[in-house]
Amino acid sequence: MTNPVRAKISALGTYVPPRLLTNADLEKMVDTTNEWILSRVGIRERHVVDKGVATSDLAVEAAKKALAQRGLAPTDMDAIIVGTVTPDMLFPSTACLVQHKLGAAGAWGFDLSAACSAFIYAVQTGAQFIATGVHKRVLVIGADVMSSIIDYTDRATCVIFGDGAGAVILEPAEDDSVGLIDFIHEVDGSGGCFLQMPAGGSLNPASHETVDKKMHYVHQDGQQVFKFAVRKQTEACLKLLERNGLKGSDIDAFIPHQANLRIINATADRLGLRPESVIVNIERYGNTTAGTIPLAMNTAIEEGKLKKGDLVLMASVGAGFTVGAALLRWAY
Repeated sequence: MTNPVRAKISALGTYVPPRLLTNADLEKMVDTTNEWILSRVGIRERHVVDKGVATSDLAVEAAKKALAQRGLAPTDMDAIIVGTVTPDMLFPSTACLVQHKLGAAGAWGFDLSAACSAFIYAVQTGAQFIATGVHKRVLVIGADVMSSIIDYTDRATCVIFGDGAGAVILEPAEDDSVGLIDFIHEVDGSGGCFLQMPAGGSLNPASHETVDKKMHYVHQDGQQVFKFAVRKQTEACLKLLERNGLKGSDIDAFIPHQANLRIINATADRLGLRPESVIVNIERYGNTTAGTIPLAMNTAIEEGKLKKGDLVLMASVGAGFTVGAALLRWAY
């Protein structure tokens, strides 16, 4: 049996809508303060779409930037995987809509629903197509318009989320000096009740009752989510590091899901990471769900904290509960 081909990230593109929703804006909408939001979650502002702008629109803009960076055409893509919990509609998939809007003739694709872990899950799924030699180029996108499912009278959730997208291109690595090394994924469905959108599916189809009860918005038990996220994100990362003979101090860039600054800091402390290796941009974007990790990758590049050969650890916890951690060496 031939050895699997290692996949690498060969390009990155990100996009956020231009409209800002600041803490000062939220102070006028709900009973909250800038100081409380900053101290509890670490967010100062977030980007939100204008009416009529969908997840596929953000995804396409991010994809165009990734393609331009790599100098490739949409028709060069073999497959498109879109990680999202805010699809334009239940069907067709957002991947179908992106494929059409990009003009990626010949590419097939699908959506992947894993909430805040969707980007990591989608990257690893795409990497398997590269590893088997079935595909040479896979476009992976994490995109969400969270403002479409947020109740802006609920101060517990409306301060957290923003809209955004990021796209990467996966290609075969020339050798094992760069690319995706290892990953750990886990789900714990017993925690599904703590972070969910109760209506809109087959269990609770849309009705006057579900709308009146605000069941089409995000519902969250913040304390339960916080405790699980800190514990499981740390556990997954430690297991991944130990399996590969590494310590936290070996990591050049830690790129976590940007859900809460306190979760990020707690995880970094428990892993023994060097402070300068921890990538944080939650203050500017909030929690964009599937978009946070590629947006943080871009921040790391802009800040000079991510360069070719760097050892990168990505991690996330999301609704489900979903847990993901991935280890890679940056390729460019």
